Amino acid sequence: MTTWAEFIDAEIPQPATITVEAFAGAGAHGPVYSAAVQVTDCVVDDTSRLVRVQTQDAAGSEKVSKTTVLCPPGTSAPAGSRVTLPSGRVTRVLVVAELDDHGLDLPSHVELSLE
Repeated sequence: MTTWAEFIDAEIPQPATITVEAFAGAGAHGPVYSAAVQVTDCVVDDTSRLVRVQTQDAAGSEKVSKTTVLCPPGTSAPAGSRVTLPSGRVTRVLVVAELDDHGLDLPSHVELSLE
């Protein structure tokens, strides 16, 4: 089984670093975020795709994710978190998926679907 670090070293010549301000809840003046944390060894894909976003009701909604970021396991970026991409664009997390390796060559990782 390959680790995330081994995968990055072998397959990604220039891994990206993103900055995550984890969504901590709603305050009196709007969203509250934790202190900014840099997450290294990421893969950024600026391909648009349709994602299903969990909402308060059972129906959910569909949104267009303009960027997907693959991050090391343990990355904390709940839906609503603010993310600064290497390009400088600041965006928000729509959906988070913690993906297991399932015995495949791609190691366990966290996938962030961003606005």
